[in-house]
Amino acid sequence: MTDKLLEDLVDYALGQQQFSELARETARLCLLDSLGCGLLALQYPACTKLLGPMVPGLEMNKGVPIPGTAYRLDPIAGAFNIGTMVRWLDYNDTWLAAEWGHPSDNLGAILAVADYRHRVLGRNTSVADVLDAIIRAHEIQGVLALNNSFNRVGLDHVLLVRIASTAVACRLLGATRQQCFNALSHAWIDGGALRTYRHAPNTGSRKSWAAGDATSRAVRLALISLTGEMGYATALSAPKWGFQDVLFKSQAITLTRPLESYVMENVLFKISFPAEFHAQTAVEAAIQLHPLLVGRWDQIESIQVETQEAGVRIIDKSGPLKNPADRDHCLQYMIAIGLLKGSLTAQDYEDSSAADPAIDRLRSLMQVRENTDFTRGYFDPDQRSIPNAIEVRFKDGSATPRAEVHFPVGHRRRRQEGIPLLLEKFRHNASTRYSAPKVSQLETSLKSLDNLQELSVTELLDSLAAS
Repeated sequence: MTDKLLEDLVDYALGQQQFSELARETARLCLLDSLGCGLLALQYPACTKLLGPMVPGLEMNKGVPIPGTAYRLDPIAGAFNIGTMVRWLDYNDTWLAAEWGHPSDNLGAILAVADYRHRVLGRNTSVADVLDAIIRAHEIQGVLALNNSFNRVGLDHVLLVRIASTAVACRLLGATRQQCFNALSHAWIDGGALRTYRHAPNTGSRKSWAAGDATSRAVRLALISLTGEMGYATALSAPKWGFQDVLFKSQAITLTRPLESYVMENVLFKISFPAEFHAQTAVEAAIQLHPLLVGRWDQIESIQVETQEAGVRIIDKSGPLKNPADRDHCLQYMIAIGLLKGSLTAQDYEDSSAADPAIDRLRSLMQVRENTDFTRGYFDPDQRSIPNAIEVRFKDGSATPRAEVHFPVGHRRRRQEGIPLLLEKFRHNASTRYSAPKVSQLETSLKSLDNLQELSVTELLDSLAAS
């Protein structure tokens, strides 16, 4: 007897599915956007101090090139570096369901293993193969998240990154069906990271490198499986000692839909703001109200905020905020910046920006409540909206119009509006590391699906390395 869920994940990971044009084109945009997010993160010393080999001086001549740097690392360290860069600013794509997460976190494992496969193992690996792996990783992570809420039992969504990355790493490494099953059983047995570092009073920077850690662990487990190391047939369902009994309150972990390309086709891009996704529409609403508030800051009596249940549960915070990781997961802080500045950038989370007393004053005036209609839209599979609404009330009894936004610009319903902005986001982010001609060359290289059939992953990563 073996766990059917593990069997289903293996069958999908190693299968020969042909994905839709929409899925492949969206995966291309995901790759472009994720690389840009990683390059932008290199501006932040808190990120760069974690990069490079785990032990100084142990770089490799044939190692994985880390974008925007001169590092060449083994695939395990490479996965950590790339995964950490992509995730650092909370600006990469998002999936919201019973369990939220960031499926492009898996790119650390995918790029590192794909490069190793081509450069060291000598197996031709194109960027089109990378897109195939990205679609599969998104689907595994996202479908597992649809109705299995790990955060409700205190587990962090990066455990799904570890699962998905292990599965696609096995595919890229040429694992047999049994080897892939074994590796996935280990990925579940590793358990789930506690969410301690995402919540007050312990919110901290680990949330920015936890995904990189998960992808690197996945690569390690995949490589272990290739040695013939045994797996565990009922890692999930074993009575008393299996994942479900120990960590999931004895609930069965299930897949509520077939594994296809649903998640990639409906993924959410963070385009406008580096902000926790439940707040994206709140920031957009705040920016709409900004012109109506200039010169009237002292006249504000209260700020009424309506959000979804998940927004209340995750990012409704009062009291002191200790660091950027605390601030970019505080609904009131993000709204305050949008109201005050009419914009929001990653720099607004740094200590120098947070020192403005006007931010905490506006936070103290906010009253946050759940709008049950917003929550229904959030969970409706035909909508998957992320609504927020803001109304500012003044001491003279007047008020601003109610600014209400249901779908952020990165939502599938606003995809055509969002794609030009997504490309502009990439150009801006890449320009922090490369010259304008180099940025244009990179965009051209990744411009069409046809190009990516011919472009090898090593050519792409070599072109991204610092000269």
